[in-house]
Amino acid sequence: MTARVIGVDVGGTKVAAAPLTGAELGESHIEPTQLHSGDELVDQIVTMVSGVRGADRLDGVGVGVPSVVEFETGRVVSSANVPLADVRLRQELSARLDVPVFVDNDANVAALAEAHDNSLRLLAHDLVMLTVGTGVGGGLVLGGRIYRGATGGAGEIGHTIVGLDVRTSVPRPEKFPQPGSLEFVASGHALDRLAAQDAKEQPDSALGRLRAVGKSVLGPDAVEAAHAGDEAAQRIINEWGQRIGIGVANAINTFDPEEVVIGGGAARAGDLLLAPAREVAAGYVLPGLGSRTMIRLARHGVRAGVLGAALLAEQEVQGPTSREDAPWPEDTVQTTEVSG
Repeated sequence: MTARVIGVDVGGTKVAAAPLTGAELGESHIEPTQLHSGDELVDQIVTMVSGVRGADRLDGVGVGVPSVVEFETGRVVSSANVPLADVRLRQELSARLDVPVFVDNDANVAALAEAHDNSLRLLAHDLVMLTVGTGVGGGLVLGGRIYRGATGGAGEIGHTIVGLDVRTSVPRPEKFPQPGSLEFVASGHALDRLAAQDAKEQPDSALGRLRAVGKSVLGPDAVEAAHAGDEAAQRIINEWGQRIGIGVANAINTFDPEEVVIGGGAARAGDLLLAPAREVAAGYVLPGLGSRTMIRLARHGVRAGVLGAALLAEQEVQGPTSREDAPWPEDTVQTTEVSG
């Protein structure tokens, strides 16, 4: 029997919930996140799931949160953007909804979604996802299932070091994100800094003109100007893509996956970012690795979180299923080189 599950994507600004039956993901119900207290946020999740559930059968619920999660118990270990730290979320939601509930990190479930195509066939058994937004997160799918590590925090590729001056000695660590980490040099905040610097140094550029009329110049302005053909903005996005490419190379050197997926706000830059990321990654991948790795932009967009949470619930309710074990169609085998 096909499982009917609900996925919930909890973010710092909104919560989305949608049902999944077979290969059909229903419409998402979206509300602003209740951030006053953990109790209010738990109440909100329960109410939203109950509303989406209606009178239909429900076999399980998956929840993605921007937090470190102890998956076995569903306890939120730490959480920076939502008030769920030390909340036994799986236990509380399971008791109130009277169905099995599974809780995981939001980047993990987004990675699980990206391992599936639009028909929800599992195409990539080994995948690394970089979520490049305000920060740089990451998720791992190994052997068709989420890999969490010993404490539930595996995949924090944003905190890998991509540049560090150790000519005299190793510098003392600072607060996160550490200087020299991928998040420090390639996050949305890093793009903000690049855009502000360009606006100051290039007064005749599109960003310079924004600055001249007193507007704040941020990363999304650079993406928009680059798409409009502004050469200075395109150079900024090119540099941003190169920096992300170092992170992609690290992911390939570590995991040799079938796919590396770039998601989050960075995906809006499209090929202007993807092309330099691929080019730089190709140069930094160890010869012999990555020959069957596809580097691409995320396919599921803003629905990746809620879809991945639903797929997590389906996997856990059904165990290994035909969706994971089905033979791959010949046209889905990835042979794309890291340079292309």
